[in-house]
Parts: sequence; structure tokens; C-alpha cells
Amino acid sequence: MWRKFSRLFVIKTKFEAFLVIYGLAMGATERGAHYVQQYHGSVGGWMLFAACPIAVFMAGARILDSVERSDWS
Repeated sequence: MWRKFSRLFVIKTKFEAFLVIYGLAMGATERGAHYVQQYHGSVGGWMLFAACPIAVFMAGARILDSVERSDWS
């Protein structure tokens, strides 16, 4: 039973990977917007905003690399 439950959290296809990356990107831009509001008028808020999507780019590349190559065909 635990094995079936754990398979729900495994990314099997590129489509699922893109959905996960999209969700991460939405959360990152929302968090970045909060940084800009919290540190309004300063460069620090915009730098934190820029760091959030960059983290998603790195995580997205790792997620896509980890999915099998056979899905591209």
C-alpha cells in the first residue's frame, strides 16, 4: 500500500515535469512580489525577486534532466 502511495509523488513524464515547474514558477513569482512590496524602493527587493525565478530555472533543469530521455520521442 505504501508503495502505491509513494508512486503518486514520482514524476514519470515530461508533461508532469512541466506542470511541477509551472507550479514552482508561480510560487516563486508570488514570493518575489512579496519581497518587492516588503523592501519597496530598494535594490535589495528587486535582487531577491530576481533570485526566486533563477532558483526555479535551476530546479527545472534538474527535474527535466531526471525524467527519462525516451519521453522526447
